[in-house]
Amino acid sequence: MTNPPVADSGSSAAEDAALALRAFALWPAGFGGLWLRGPGPARDVLVARLGEAVHLRRMPAHIDGERLHGGIDLAASLAAGRSVARSGFLDEARGGVVIAPLAERITPALAGSVAQALDHADAAERFGLVLLDDGAERDEVPPLSLTERVAFACDLGNAAPAGLAETALPAPLASPADIPACSAEGLSALAAVSLALGVDSGRALRFAALAAGASARLDGRNFVRESDLAAAARLVLAPRATRLPPPPPQNQDDEEEAPPPPPPPEGETDNPGDEEREDTGTPDPDQLIEAAAAAIPPGLLEALADGRTRRGAGSGGGARHLSPLRGRPLAARQGLPRGGARLALIDTLRAAVPWQALRRAEGGGEIGGARAGLRIMKDDVRVRRFEARSASVTIFAVDASGSAAFTRLAEAKGAVELLLAQAYVKRTEVALVAFRGNEAQLLLPPTRSLTRARRALTELPGGGGTPLAAGLSLVCTLGTGLTRRGYTPLLVVLTDGRGNIALDGSTNRAAATEDALKAGRAIAAAGLAGVVIDISPRPRPEAAAVAGAMRARYVPLPQANAMTLSKVIGALT
Repeated sequence: MTNPPVADSGSSAAEDAALALRAFALWPAGFGGLWLRGPGPARDVLVARLGEAVHLRRMPAHIDGERLHGGIDLAASLAAGRSVARSGFLDEARGGVVIAPLAERITPALAGSVAQALDHADAAERFGLVLLDDGAERDEVPPLSLTERVAFACDLGNAAPAGLAETALPAPLASPADIPACSAEGLSALAAVSLALGVDSGRALRFAALAAGASARLDGRNFVRESDLAAAARLVLAPRATRLPPPPPQNQDDEEEAPPPPPPPEGETDNPGDEEREDTGTPDPDQLIEAAAAAIPPGLLEALADGRTRRGAGSGGGARHLSPLRGRPLAARQGLPRGGARLALIDTLRAAVPWQALRRAEGGGEIGGARAGLRIMKDDVRVRRFEARSASVTIFAVDASGSAAFTRLAEAKGAVELLLAQAYVKRTEVALVAFRGNEAQLLLPPTRSLTRARRALTELPGGGGTPLAAGLSLVCTLGTGLTRRGYTPLLVVLTDGRGNIALDGSTNRAAATEDALKAGRAIAAAGLAGVVIDISPRPRPEAAAVAGAMRARYVPLPQANAMTLSKVIGALT
């Protein structure tokens, strides 16, 4: 199947963004919000135009639970000598629109709180959400719990801001009943588009139906045409595609030129019934699918063509873990400042304030003839928490034995260099293990130095036996050691799986195979993630068996090159 055409990146992107903005302004609470990807003047203009029509509130990137949901106003409580509550950010945003900057970095906990507020708010108190996505990579996206709850997704990286600046926003509707409803045929056509693009969210289909009605309303009509359905498919369904639509069935009869239609009767238009077909006729699902496929953003189109789909936000780094000293701030927890943990003074005072009246009453109200001060108990003490992301290390284990060793090493070298070029962006390091002859060697400890990697790979000899078990044992030892030091390792084993040197150095192929499987099971027991890349001319069961023992992904790449390897590994890191 040929790739669907890509919509014009300038004017068409701006036109679709303008339509999404106008539809969202009609009913902010009903459409949920906008997902705006790509920083630039077009996005700034769109947000500015929205701010002229609705009340905007910018959510701090590192907002904590106390500020989000509300709690004790510490200053007022200390001044009044009693507990004084304050409203939270989400309460203050009711009826307006929340701007979420750096949406691709929103934590799952924060996303869950915002999603819950969106779901449980009354109709009059709901707020819209604008996700400002600055992700550099296609897989750096906001949490799915938020993107599912906003109707429109616009890629504004190449959009022209001129058209957006002139967009006139409509007044919000008094009732959602004023939005024209789709016919049963229209809903079926949108469902066909959703199925063809692999969009399995019921919310997306509902948003698409509402968007079609909003398009009709903005055009001054009380019925939905096929053009409205096409706009909804472009704005709502196309950015959520997880696969390319299947090619249309080939029919030899279609290739024959159809006879020209007869001339229209005198007094009629050239296309009788066109207006009636658009107004009340059955829409063509194939045309809607074609329109949606043409509107798939270029970056997503490339990912779908390569068989890759988007992942959750925050991918590309190591695993998250709690840290007492540094990282993303989290809500404070109850505990004592020991073991390096820091006292969260403000949170401690907030926990103590509500109990002061009771504690004074129990203590007689005075100490030493003077009015008692603030009484803090052990249970009030809070300590700071941070969420840090451990560094990720990709450990290459390369089979350097046999006649094809030099080719494999060239592939590994190219993949290492490509990954190192992105090391600072993805917070990754690279290590290299080679096994040949009777042993395995650590050629390159974890590093980001491209010079060291090239030097280690330049003069590596090839040939000899295949000590696969020794190579797997070494990467297992290296990986577990890195895990204990706080790293997140990924093992990448390039082999055909046919080991012939056992751990004791003997050339017993059966023993070598059993030792390799035992080493693979040790990797699985250690909880190390990995991938086995089968580089034999044809996929072999031995490599698949090793992958099964490791509980790793098996990828047969008989004609692997550096670019292919880097794409496969980049999809896993």
